[in-house]
Amino acid sequence: MKTHSTRITAIATFLAFAQYGSHSSAFSISTKNVRTLNSAVASGSGSMPVLEKRTTTKQNGMHMFLQGSSKKPLSKTNDESSTKKSNQRIRKRDTTNIGDLVVPSAGIGTISWSSSSLTTLKNLELQLLVKEAYSSEAALFDTAERYGSHFKTALGLGWGETEILLQKTIKTAKAGETSSSKISNPIVATKFTPSPWRQTVQSVVDACEESRERLGVDQIDLYQLHMPDIVQPLRKFGFGSSKDEIYWEGLAECYKRGLVKNVGVCNYGPTLMEKCQKALAKHGVPLASNQIAYSLIGRHNGAQETVDKCSELGVKVLAYYPFAMGLLTGKYSTASLASLDDSVLTSTTSKKTSLETKDLMKYASEMGPLLAVMEDIAKKRGKSIAQIALNYVICKGAIPIPGAGNVSQLRDNIGAMNWRLSKAEVKDLERESDDLGFGFEGAGFKRTS
Repeated sequence: MKTHSTRITAIATFLAFAQYGSHSSAFSISTKNVRTLNSAVASGSGSMPVLEKRTTTKQNGMHMFLQGSSKKPLSKTNDESSTKKSNQRIRKRDTTNIGDLVVPSAGIGTISWSSSSLTTLKNLELQLLVKEAYSSEAALFDTAERYGSHFKTALGLGWGETEILLQKTIKTAKAGETSSSKISNPIVATKFTPSPWRQTVQSVVDACEESRERLGVDQIDLYQLHMPDIVQPLRKFGFGSSKDEIYWEGLAECYKRGLVKNVGVCNYGPTLMEKCQKALAKHGVPLASNQIAYSLIGRHNGAQETVDKCSELGVKVLAYYPFAMGLLTGKYSTASLASLDDSVLTSTTSKKTSLETKDLMKYASEMGPLLAVMEDIAKKRGKSIAQIALNYVICKGAIPIPGAGNVSQLRDNIGAMNWRLSKAEVKDLERESDDLGFGFEGAGFKRTS
């Protein structure tokens, strides 16, 4: 076995240097990456590394990295088949970390999910989507207690509906698995909504308990504050004060009681986020994440500064609106749609109000130059424009949370993983984006700040 291991190592070294020559940095791997990779695949007592190709392009070549060994050492008779199976499994896993969680590098937003029935919470299309995400090991779901059907939400009703719907669809997906197909559990993040009537630490704990019950879990993987405490209708009359610190203490209490595995915030700027992190640290609770609006054309108004500060403090960024409400898929561009190939357009579709569409079309009229660059990169890589937009966010160290309402959309989103844009491509995209002369600020009543 020692001779066999030495031979494999020699072959790996030869292939790496044949690919990169003296560019040794392309064949380096950090301790952190080793831990991440080892958590992505099962590892056993064997110590021999297996060489694995990663579909990240650099100088028209493939990055190669070392992957921890599989459970059983490779024998001379099953080397090829075992490696092939291992490679197929690894290619499905493009992961990063949120606190102590190992998660897919792109998530699934559920804000547009709703039941197809007026009387019961069920949706066959969503059941198929969750099953696909589950089997693809790309099941990172972001939801909130406030999410529900658009009609009910408009009336201030429907609290917790999407949490229940997500729980039901996950339960259905799990019921269909067999002992041979069993995979890791989905990761579910949900949110607490600051409200005028929630004024105590216990109100956060109570809401957490309710979300936990609706999701059908013992512990919530990631529990987030949906926004700073900005909804204070009596403030202009001199009444009311910020309850942010109360809510931070509530997050800490949920963590200490074991109701949640990790805690995070949403829509926090650098200053407030750092203040929150320090407040939680007094209780021995780490701040795991900050979810903000962030995209290729949504880096202004403090968004990029927030991403940079999060990176400095070790807080993971979750990015909503990674498509800038569809602008970065090309579907709203009347100027460039005629020249864009169907093969590079995303399958993503969603309903927009007339006001939202009007605002988006204003943006779209100026998007041609950027979309042309995105299309060029997409064609060269065999990807969709939407996948370029998502991969850009991943390259910036954030986790994009695109919405998905059917299997086709999910598969397109999953296609943004397991490869990376080159540094030159990122620079080209940012240069074209900056040359547009504007930043995305939302559409209709949906704003990014």
